[in-house]
Amino acid sequence: MRVELSDEARQYIGRFDELTGVAPKDCLVEGDRLVFLVPAGEMAAAIGQAGETVEETERRLGKSIELVEDADTPEAFVASALAPAAVNAVTISEQNDRVAYVEVPEPDRGVAIGADGANIETARTLAKRHFDIDDIQLT
Repeated sequence: MRVELSDEARQYIGRFDELTGVAPKDCLVEGDRLVFLVPAGEMAAAIGQAGETVEETERRLGKSIELVEDADTPEAFVASALAPAAVNAVTISEQNDRVAYVEVPEPDRGVAIGADGANIETARTLAKRHFDIDDIQLT
């Protein structure tokens, strides 16, 4: 699937790459929050030792940064997008539309949803853009 990026998102991707040495595959600009999709295996480099790299990048960009690690399968991608919530299982249903049903332990439901639903909405947006998943439902 081809992801259409805004000029603003492209600029943030370029700056993130300059500052961290990691080239994100996608960027969501959500007010004062940026969500970068980091290539699989490059999360540690993007975060840096004790979080120093991402903290310095936040300071320089003047925005809160969240990172999501890319994955090869839609199931692994959805689980990654909901991190740090624990995900026990992801099942993709393909009836009239593609829905990811995610089994999350009760204590982690709040983490998966996030403040005002921000985390699950971010996961839904990324899953739609990269795996054509229409919705994510917690079970």
